[in-house]
Amino acid sequence: MNKLTKIGFSALCGSLASVAAAHAGELAVTGGATTTYTSNSGVTGNPIGLSSGILFTGNGELDNGTTFTLTLSQTDQSAYSVGSITLDTPSMGSFKISQATGGVGIDVKDDDMPAAWEETDGAGLTTGHDKISGVGASMSVQWKSPDLGAGSTIAIAYSPTNDGALVNDKAASGTANNDKDKGYGVLLDLNSSYAGGMPNIFAGYSTTERAAGGAGTGTNTDAGDDVEEAVIGATMVIGPLKLGIQRSGEWLGNEATGSDTAGYKNLAYGVSFNVSDNLSLSYGFHESKRGFVGQGERENVTSEAESFQIAYTVGGASVKVARNEVDNASYTSGTGSDNEGSTVALSLAF
Repeated sequence: MNKLTKIGFSALCGSLASVAAAHAGELAVTGGATTTYTSNSGVTGNPIGLSSGILFTGNGELDNGTTFTLTLSQTDQSAYSVGSITLDTPSMGSFKISQATGGVGIDVKDDDMPAAWEETDGAGLTTGHDKISGVGASMSVQWKSPDLGAGSTIAIAYSPTNDGALVNDKAASGTANNDKDKGYGVLLDLNSSYAGGMPNIFAGYSTTERAAGGAGTGTNTDAGDDVEEAVIGATMVIGPLKLGIQRSGEWLGNEATGSDTAGYKNLAYGVSFNVSDNLSLSYGFHESKRGFVGQGERENVTSEAESFQIAYTVGGASVKVARNEVDNASYTSGTGSDNEGSTVALSLAF
């Protein structure tokens, strides 16, 4: 029995030689805190805000040159936010298991326009715009190719059930509160690392099957038609100036006329300018149009938002200022949905 045990153990060790850890992994902890003062029209209450975040990053290397990375993020009063595991191989690209991080598929391009601080809808004023997400908000797996030349890559993402739920190990998500099923996505990024005056062009597409029978309880009451999302855009760096423009759309597959939403069409563009290594300025614009089933173009509701931003950084501290405006917030017409505001933030990193 002992002899057999030794033989089995030796064979097992041999089979694992190619993936045995060459070096012990390391776990690093970084974090930061931001305090803000926000003044928005039509909003009352205490304008002082505080957010904090901690990021755990573990990494290591296997004998065959494959590296692995674990990220766990706790942000803004959340006990636990998101996590992911990434394996980077020498020749086969990277494989990522994502726990709704928003960092896979076309979700990374929901608003990829240049900014000194945040996206147009992320600087203190609620716009209510519906942007693309693909499978990025669900438990998903992604393969990303190695460099195809000049920094170009292609990524393919998949979620067995694109329900937006976080799932623990040895478990499965419960009954979804919508009728979304399997989701797939592909993203092509051309010249993504080249900053010599040539544009970085990106394009992506995602589709999510809808469960037969309309089992969901959301607005997708006529299940059967797939949900489709797409994005195309470009950015360009010219010295200290960065420009960008993109279009995206989401088609929900609804067919019932009346109040059902047919989908959303988005247009975004932005420009940022690095005055120095410490100071940057930017302007961003985002338009989102909501369309309804069985109604013409005139019945669509268009919402527009813009944001002027300034960011100044010294060491681990930064001061950021944003002036924001939105018309028809959350696709509601009328002056009551036209808002403006300003946000001042002090961020400390450690």
